[in-house]
Amino acid sequence: MRLRLWQIDAFAEKALEGNPAAVMPLAEWLDAALMQRIAAENNLAETAFFVRREPGQYGLRWFTPETEVDLCGHATLASAWLIFGELEPAIGRVSFATKSGTLVVERGSDGRHLMSLPSDLVVPLENVDQLAQDIAAELETERPSALCRGRNLMAVFDSAESVRKIRHPGNVGRLFDKKFGLIATAQGDAGYDFISRYFAPHHGVPEDPVTGSAHCALTPFWSKRLGKKTLKARQVSARGGDLVCTDEGERTLISGACALYLRGEVLL
Repeated sequence: MRLRLWQIDAFAEKALEGNPAAVMPLAEWLDAALMQRIAAENNLAETAFFVRREPGQYGLRWFTPETEVDLCGHATLASAWLIFGELEPAIGRVSFATKSGTLVVERGSDGRHLMSLPSDLVVPLENVDQLAQDIAAELETERPSALCRGRNLMAVFDSAESVRKIRHPGNVGRLFDKKFGLIATAQGDAGYDFISRYFAPHHGVPEDPVTGSAHCALTPFWSKRLGKKTLKARQVSARGGDLVCTDEGERTLISGACALYLRGEVLL
């Protein structure tokens, strides 16, 4: 069996930046265990598999090296980039049926495609002084000023520098329920409204370079705090990536560019 594979850097203006995703179009779904093994072999934060149903309509699934996940923004953007650029170049809008509902991506005139994802409205946690101290100790940075919870745990810091200086996040997952990843965020600097980092050790991703799904929580949170609907964001991982995010209530709009790294074949 021969399967086509593209590796695409999402939220990147050129290759070797942003967040790499493996993208694999299929004629029909493979067995989930096989898709998981392929994702483990790819050893990227996400491998996206999609199946065409009708023109501009696809089923889409995402796998980390260790598990299937319910939502992934950067691999959705990379999948849409491939469809717009090489598989269905005549269309301007693609919809994906996923575990998180229907996700829509619209072609951007400037190469920055626009995703519509379900918002993740976080709620503040109380009586978490010890957890905040433990997180600071594990991440070797200052204590977060607030903790919130949505699909992930969010630690809010008072300075951008506190987020940038985080070190050795691999063990932080032992501090909270394994279904959560950890978003670290602060108000931005250098022209950005907010910055963030994202850690998902339970999913085999110690640090994700640029995380679209995390911005479904970050965007409404910072939109309310800053009184702005559209915000410029930077994920300050080692690779880094820029996102433009808009709070639309129940939906979060995220735009970004992609860059092709490789095309290839998987031989099974």
